[in-house]
Amino acid sequence: MKYDPTAKRIGGFTENDGTIDFYLRINSLLNAKSTVLDFGAGRAAWFEDDECVTRRSIQLLKGKVEKVIAADIDDAVFDNRASDEQILLESGNDLEIPEKSVDIIVSDYVLEHIQDVGMFVRQVSKSLKGGGWFCARTPHKFSYVAIFTRLIPNKFHTKSLSFIQPARKKVDIFPTTYKLNTLSDIQKYFIGWESKSFIFRADPAYYFGNKTMYRFQSMMHRLLPAFFSGILFIFVRKPQAHRSI
Repeated sequence: MKYDPTAKRIGGFTENDGTIDFYLRINSLLNAKSTVLDFGAGRAAWFEDDECVTRRSIQLLKGKVEKVIAADIDDAVFDNRASDEQILLESGNDLEIPEKSVDIIVSDYVLEHIQDVGMFVRQVSKSLKGGGWFCARTPHKFSYVAIFTRLIPNKFHTKSLSFIQPARKKVDIFPTTYKLNTLSDIQKYFIGWESKSFIFRADPAYYFGNKTMYRFQSMMHRLLPAFFSGILFIFVRKPQAHRSI
């Protein structure tokens, strides 16, 4: 039987639930007239698979804003029921939405997969209105999870993650690059943007479904430097008068 640390918690979430913390902050930036772009949205696996009602309701932005646009390079995006509109991105092409039309861009566990960082940042800058926010969650480049991932060739990730993270479905596993995964990387590529980014000490996610491993990792998360066990929470705001890169 696989260990579930949320089983004895009211609401089905732990004290350091990164999803709840991240999306509560995003919710604080929204209003009923906001347009949100979920950049790298995929099929919205959490909407289909997450059994925690509280976490799912906080993460669901559709219905709280005027429009949620889901964009991804995978045609699974057309199965995304957490969005109002879906866009399939063609490799190497620009995101086809009107310039400066989006108030909030969310990229949740996407940055570690970006191949062309320059193009990605240009698309973010071009799409956002002045004063708009880019919000991203991603493993720190020097976290033990990222280091372990880089040691394993991408072709073996599916097999490895099925063992380490049993609840993860094969359709939700993608190649990683870690080219935009430190606070200094964010500062480098988002020059002149206001940053409220930080490293969040989340609960362990890769513990083989084992109680002892979970408790050991939880202790290490408290004792080790934040970057070694943490998740990057990126919140950067485009200046009001800012030319697209």
